[in-house]
Amino acid sequence: MSQKDLSKTIPYGDLGIIPLESSKAIGKKVDDYIVGWRNEADVDSSIHFTNYKRDSYIIDAVCPRFGSGEAKGILNESVRGKDVYLLVDVCNHSLAYTVCGQVNHMSPDDHFQDLKRMIAAISGKARRITVIMPFLYESRQHRRSARESLDCALALQELTQMGVESIITFDAHDPRVQNAIPLKSFETVQPTYQFIKALLKNVDDHLMVISPDEGAMGRAVYYANVLGIDVGMFYKRRDYSKIVDGRNPIIAHEFLGSDLKGKDVIIIDDMISSGESMIDVATELKRRKANRIFVAATFGLFTNGMEKFDEAHEKGLIDKVLTTNLVYQPEEVLKRDYYINVDMSKYVALLIDTLNHDQSISDLLNH
Repeated sequence: MSQKDLSKTIPYGDLGIIPLESSKAIGKKVDDYIVGWRNEADVDSSIHFTNYKRDSYIIDAVCPRFGSGEAKGILNESVRGKDVYLLVDVCNHSLAYTVCGQVNHMSPDDHFQDLKRMIAAISGKARRITVIMPFLYESRQHRRSARESLDCALALQELTQMGVESIITFDAHDPRVQNAIPLKSFETVQPTYQFIKALLKNVDDHLMVISPDEGAMGRAVYYANVLGIDVGMFYKRRDYSKIVDGRNPIIAHEFLGSDLKGKDVIIIDDMISSGESMIDVATELKRRKANRIFVAATFGLFTNGMEKFDEAHEKGLIDKVLTTNLVYQPEEVLKRDYYINVDMSKYVALLIDTLNHDQSISDLLNH
């Protein structure tokens, strides 16, 4: 449904957007898109569209902290009857607070706690609450393989018990975690279109998409089908007789797929954490005579900094790195000449605008 068609349907409630401190940058861009669309919309003057056109849909909300490090969520304006969308980036490590004079950087736990504080401040007055959490909190701790916690499932249940109607995430590590909340709406969005658009500006025709491991295979097959190109996969051969740092060490990366000689290659994954496995895979691809190598991941966490990527780029291993602005991007990442920023703000704005009109987003999820 186009923006024009949307304006012919009645909104579910007055729109309210609460970007937590972690998502302020993307929240501002999202708000600007919706303000622009709605100010151009031709709507009638009925009671349903009283607050439809505004200068901003962002609700004034803050999470101040006490000297002890404790905090509280405060709404500085009413949200009664509003259709509220909370944006949170649990990976934003740039934010800090003080505990007894010591500086603490905010962890995913702190961001999740602030999200709950804001929902608690709403205290049931909103008509509907939707949480947009691009990187799903604790999504890497989604299944039990020993005596261990199931953090992601617990977090989802906690949010829905607090009154959250719908959770939207991007490229969930394992979408099956939605089984924890079977009666609530859980959407995992693929940023396929935005990546393909960014790639086509930089890549020639001779192209192949590579999955760095078994877990990313479904994603790689989808990209390959959309682009009409070949797909290949690496699998990690591990030594199951040893445990190092809680995991079985990788002995080798084995490749399954057709000849790579002279082909441009895209390595697709959901996240770049330290980036070591991506660089290992790129090294193996170069050994097989691949041409240019593009690394594309929804979330660029770069937990060990950019030095290894600088080195890989200088050696000619990696041509470009593409990640989205769904999570915090440090300045040191943005200034790299080989880095391509995939902007998702317009897409998030489309999702919010469509849902606020109580329309299906299935078409948006398929593009």
